[in-house]
Amino acid sequence: MKKVFALLIGLVLYTSTVVAQKSLEIGIFLGGSFYLGELNPDGFFNSFTRIAAGGIVRYNINNRLALRGNLLFGSVTADDSQSPSASQRERNLNFKSPIDELSVQAEFNFLEYELGDPKHSFSPYIFAGIGAFEMNPQASVGNNQYVALQPLGTEGQGTSANPKKPYSLTQAAIPFGIGIKANFSKTVCITLEWGMRKTFTGYIDDVSGTYVSPAILLANRGVNGTMAVALADRSLSTDKAEDVGEQRGNGKDDWYSFAGITLSIRLRTHTKPCTSYF
Repeated sequence: MKKVFALLIGLVLYTSTVVAQKSLEIGIFLGGSFYLGELNPDGFFNSFTRIAAGGIVRYNINNRLALRGNLLFGSVTADDSQSPSASQRERNLNFKSPIDELSVQAEFNFLEYELGDPKHSFSPYIFAGIGAFEMNPQASVGNNQYVALQPLGTEGQGTSANPKKPYSLTQAAIPFGIGIKANFSKTVCITLEWGMRKTFTGYIDDVSGTYVSPAILLANRGVNGTMAVALADRSLSTDKAEDVGEQRGNGKDDWYSFAGITLSIRLRTHTKPCTSYF
């Protein structure tokens, strides 16, 4: 996945260099982030939403199309103990993770839009692209202390119970969403946007498979064995042996989201309007 990050950085820098003589904007993003997964299956913009920020580079191809590079920093969290579901409260897991994303996206304006043009000063738009993100799921162990979960292999990764390799902390994502953009002045654009991210991992929350035997974790995790056992099964059940082989997660990929406001400034103006393809 490091190669994906390198490729995306190269695309953003190349775009910024090549098109600097045309309509280029840079901006800052401020908003919120949340995730959807086993610990938060359907909670959009709920109490688990956290502050997110970042920066963008946008190249306006014409009045309808634009390319954009994003570098966003957020975090996601959830806690079974706060769920309305009795089965989730019984499972009793929690986590938090940073989400640092680099992506390249294409925007399509539903109306003709050009920064600084009062006749084309507003448009709703949709966007989609490719990206990569870094995560590091951690669990609370009390007293405001958190333990990184991936090194513990809480679902027995790399053992006879689960021969799959430990999941990577760098993952690919497909961002897509909707927004509204408007001229704030002749050189300033303000956008309101909400985007979801399709990922290819079920481990943003470190939960995806089944419970494994504590004996296997103790035998394979060395000095981390005791901690792995404690954080792998935090259920309220009095007999943890009965949980072995039972469902811990649903095996589906997790999602995350960024939503917020972007304020961007045009660096250069058009010397000649681009030909519209629409």
